[in-house]
Amino acid sequence: MDDNFRDSIGTISAEGKRAWVFPKKPSGRFYEYRKYVSYVLLLFLFASPFIKINGHQFLLFNVLERRFNIFSFPFWPQDFHLVVISMIIAVIFIALFTVAYGRIFCGWMCPQTIFMEMVFRRIEYWIDGDRGAQMRLDKAPWNATKIKKRALKWTVFFIISFFISNVFLAYLIGSDTLIQYVVDGPMAHLGTIVPLLIFTAVFYFVFAWFREQVCIIACPYGRMQGVLLDDKSIVVSYDHKRGEGDSGRKKFRKNEDRDALGHGDCIDCFQCVNVCPTGIDIRNGTQLECVNCTACIDECDDIMEKIDKPKGLIRYASEDEINNKSKFTFTARMKGYTAVLIILTGVLVAMLFMRNEIEANIFRLPGQLYERKADNILSNVYTYKLVNKTFEDINEVSFKLLSHKGEIKMVSQDTFVVPAEALAEGTLFIEINASALNGDKDKLEIGVYSKGKLIEKTVTQFLAPRSYH
Repeated sequence: MDDNFRDSIGTISAEGKRAWVFPKKPSGRFYEYRKYVSYVLLLFLFASPFIKINGHQFLLFNVLERRFNIFSFPFWPQDFHLVVISMIIAVIFIALFTVAYGRIFCGWMCPQTIFMEMVFRRIEYWIDGDRGAQMRLDKAPWNATKIKKRALKWTVFFIISFFISNVFLAYLIGSDTLIQYVVDGPMAHLGTIVPLLIFTAVFYFVFAWFREQVCIIACPYGRMQGVLLDDKSIVVSYDHKRGEGDSGRKKFRKNEDRDALGHGDCIDCFQCVNVCPTGIDIRNGTQLECVNCTACIDECDDIMEKIDKPKGLIRYASEDEINNKSKFTFTARMKGYTAVLIILTGVLVAMLFMRNEIEANIFRLPGQLYERKADNILSNVYTYKLVNKTFEDINEVSFKLLSHKGEIKMVSQDTFVVPAEALAEGTLFIEINASALNGDKDKLEIGVYSKGKLIEKTVTQFLAPRSYH
């Protein structure tokens, strides 16, 4: 096999210029399945910031105000360790799927592919026509027809890009705030409309010009699959044994006995190449550019049906299955990834259940030493910060010493309220008899109570003179 195709990516010509891809409009059972999956994911993406449960946004990632709602549960920057574990789980999950099923995430669930193939590309087919019409329009001079179609397509692309930017903005600042900004008008919020237009321009650039280059050049996943795949991974594969036969491919001729001549079932029609959104020839084997979109499977099945040959010349299969007729097996590597995935998921679930509704931090006031008082009493001054991670006020909050006999004196009132999704802070004094101390820096355990019920514990240090050590 000539491997020269691996020396450059499929969207770069021999002269080093951009080779524009004009894929044929796909059709078939896998394409229908992908449409259903895409519509569900698009509905979830567009609806999530506007869905509210008990008055709280379903998904919110307000980085500026450090407020996050995930499935209507509030999270704070203090919960960042949960985000880290979730991201590790996601990476392991994608790695496991890649080892087992190749780049299926890219073709079926990636937002870039869904937007490109199921939104922008379908609009392009509607305005410019199918592959042949698009190629003729691209080569045509700038006459009235071409100008009208280009202007219409670019305008629709820009409007959709602007809409997508607004949806992402709703995730960042909240849907209520976004709606209020729309009512107020763009001039009232120039600090928001300018970044919004920048993101719109980025989306427009990606889907109107950069397109499949995102998957090939920008996305690291294509390179990662080269490390993760092996001969037992199920990917979109061309059955070269059946397709090539003993004498190789040959164009289809009616009433010709291809089997007697030793030719394979591939009739070299190039429809699998024409329908590919990244412009590759799947018959060359697994390649960096392939996103497992299955368009070539549908197109090849249609051709096989027309020439009265069995479907599945291009199908989901492993290299081992094609060469040795082996069935799919759960390899040791897959078992390892699965074990790690289960362990990390268990850790995440446990941490979610152990997550406190309030986070307490009590620190000694910087630059302040201890204070001697009557009856051998030592006093330290502290600042406290309490973060309420819930949507409800926490009332009648107070502190108690758990590890030592002593007294906590509040600068203001003895009990206070920590508002919902807010921070309460203040100053307090801790007084302890020197005889109860074990050294010059004792660790104190302090309980946080609400209406007499212990809701959190925290630890701080108590400073004493060395003479009491």
